[in-house]
Amino acid sequence: MADGESQDIGEDKSLLLVDDDEPFLRRLARAMEKRGFEPEMAESVAAGKAIATARPPAFAVVDLRLEDGNGLDVVEVLREKRPDARIVVLTGYGAIATAVAAVKMGATDYLSKPADANDITAALLAPGDALPPPPENPMSADRVRWEHIQRVYELCDRNVSETARRLNMHRRTLQRILAKRSPR
Repeated sequence: MADGESQDIGEDKSLLLVDDDEPFLRRLARAMEKRGFEPEMAESVAAGKAIATARPPAFAVVDLRLEDGNGLDVVEVLREKRPDARIVVLTGYGAIATAVAAVKMGATDYLSKPADANDITAALLAPGDALPPPPENPMSADRVRWEHIQRVYELCDRNVSETARRLNMHRRTLQRILAKRSPR
């Protein structure tokens, strides 16, 4: 789908965007508005749940990891209030277990960041059970590995020794990886 093309969204164009990265949230809202959606933004689980309860949207894009909790809580409320909503879950960390949990809870699709508006629109509007086309620019294997290492490092409170133990790698090897810039 080219930038200028519009797909049939349907009567209800309401779209809930939940992400704690404010610049990303604003950019995404503008991009989705240009594609015919009527976005409403929330920067926390609490705000997302409040909007999902008060005005359940037809579409939702929810970040998985938010400062005040897990985006799956918003998915759950939305699924209760509006079973037909099409929900895409976004995450910076492509974890298989989380993807499975998101889909079991009713998410339509699961995309890893950085996902652009075209990928998100394709996922939101994918017909029925059809899979959307693969992303134009998927993360490289090196980047996925680096993201995983960074995630474990953060979960271990930036403790290099503990991270190395959990990843089953030598501490010095981990230190070298952490000292380098992220791969593209």
